[in-house]
Amino acid sequence: MLILGLETSCDETAVGIVSAERQILANCIAMQLKEHEPYGGVVPEIAARAHLDHLDDLVRRALAEAKITLDDIDGIAVTTGPGLIGGVMVGAMYGKAIAAVRQIPFMAINHLEAHALTVRLLEDIAFPYLLLLVSGGHSQLLLVLGVGAYRRLGTTIDDAVGECFDKSAKLLGLGYPGGPKLEHAAQKGRADAFDLPRPMLGRPGCDFSFSGLKTAVRQLVMAQSLSPDFVANAAASLQAAIADILVDRTQNALQFLQMDNQNVTTLVVAGGVAANKSIRSHLTALAIKYNLPFTAPPVELCTDNGVMVAWAGVERLRLGLTDGLDVASRPRWPLEALSTPMQK
Repeated sequence: MLILGLETSCDETAVGIVSAERQILANCIAMQLKEHEPYGGVVPEIAARAHLDHLDDLVRRALAEAKITLDDIDGIAVTTGPGLIGGVMVGAMYGKAIAAVRQIPFMAINHLEAHALTVRLLEDIAFPYLLLLVSGGHSQLLLVLGVGAYRRLGTTIDDAVGECFDKSAKLLGLGYPGGPKLEHAAQKGRADAFDLPRPMLGRPGCDFSFSGLKTAVRQLVMAQSLSPDFVANAAASLQAAIADILVDRTQNALQFLQMDNQNVTTLVVAGGVAANKSIRSHLTALAIKYNLPFTAPPVELCTDNGVMVAWAGVERLRLGLTDGLDVASRPRWPLEALSTPMQK
């Protein structure tokens, strides 16, 4: 079984081809850094037009890389939400057209589920596992019970952690994309240089808050000049604060699951922020404390990509979970729609 996956929910146009035997046959991505860099962030209209420009070429490249043709594809998996609706619609209509002409199954993929299942492409990880999903738009703790079955333990009450990284990087003059540039700057700084707040730390529950931390960085910047030493120390201090918050919230989730007599097989982190090495290191230590394996996708599969969408398509197709070509694209599509939220 070969599945073609399309991802156009934000500023990466991505195409992947994956087999049911966990083989990655193609992973093609067109970045839009130059298009959005002058604006310091993603402009939805520009992103949608770029997806239109890139998709044809990327599909051709992916097929050539896999050494197959569209005749060999057994199904089309496409991100149909959540995301920037213009870009989501571009990918959805493109994928539906291929499915209609080729008369092959179409799978409407939730972008968050694609992140959630990526680790199962790389390792035979059994359900249930605890997932920390952290990206530019999402910060969630989820109990992954199976394909399409999620129990939400916590989410952000304001900003996502990736937004905190990106906005803080902009305040520090590091540019776009902020997360990787801030991580690089932090390598030359001291994590204890500035006493930044850690919202929600030590409080019950598994929810996150990053708005106050972002504000604290803004106030710090307003009181200082952006010297190289200051920027490095501020970046390192922010990264340390975020790592402490993520560990604290994740530990609460593990404790809750223990009290609920819910055993988990693995601690998993996924999403763009999962590429941060410092955060991975802190979460690895937490997993060891709870005698759990820790895993995360390789860096190239943490950010948005077509491979994760294709794999989610494999997972769904082999369970018979397909969609009609009339399925709607959605700017918002929380996994809570497929899950049972934790009782407060």
